[in-house]
Amino acid sequence: MDTYESVLLVKSEVFVFSIPPRSLNRGYRAADWNLQDPTWTGRMRLVSQGNSIAIKLEDKITGELFAKCPIDKYPGIAVEPVTDSSRYFVLRVQNDNGRSAFLGIGFLDRSDSFDLNVALQDHFKWLKNQEEIEKEKDEPKQELDLRFKEGETIKINMKITKKDGSEVSSKAKQRPNTSIGLPPPPGGVKIAPPPAKTATSSPAHKPAQNQNQPSSEWGEFASASQQSQAQQQQPSTVGNSSWVQF
Repeated sequence: MDTYESVLLVKSEVFVFSIPPRSLNRGYRAADWNLQDPTWTGRMRLVSQGNSIAIKLEDKITGELFAKCPIDKYPGIAVEPVTDSSRYFVLRVQNDNGRSAFLGIGFLDRSDSFDLNVALQDHFKWLKNQEEIEKEKDEPKQELDLRFKEGETIKINMKITKKDGSEVSSKAKQRPNTSIGLPPPPGGVKIAPPPAKTATSSPAHKPAQNQNQPSSEWGEFASASQQSQAQQQQPSTVGNSSWVQF
């Protein structure tokens, strides 16, 4: 099955020059050409057919082929930029008999030469990717084997802490105590207990206890006689708890 020809780039005006033989000690220079008198003027088409690509120099009106430049790689000998300008190239053109010759081409606008560079680079980059895809189909990638071989071992360093936290506490003991110690409270001084309440009101009208009142722990500092005296001063109830002594 024949493949269709695909046009990658078209430039409506290109100048062709006859160039002198290349010197051995340097590359091609456009300044050595007769740039004011081009040999031929026409259009340029960059076409691809399958994996092959070529530059065709054709007549602007009739489309007659003037020269064809097959390109096997880029950069390479088929399309070579000159050393003194980015708008000129040297092409190796070939006829149907395989005979080749070298011609110089140039563009009036610098952007045209830039487009030719990009189109050639994109084609060969695509061609390289296609070759890698075909190679992977023929030779699939080997899966990574992470299984242990016979006799192979692995060493893992793990730090296990006991449930009672003995290891943590032992480390805490080793740490120097950098906190500032506070002196203990004086042992000989006792705090007086709060005054006992008098029976000036009935239990029914007893005011609610203040939440900020000191805790009963203060009673530990009172003597036994003071506690009994406070109990005698509390109002007593007679019989049923609903009766109140006036």
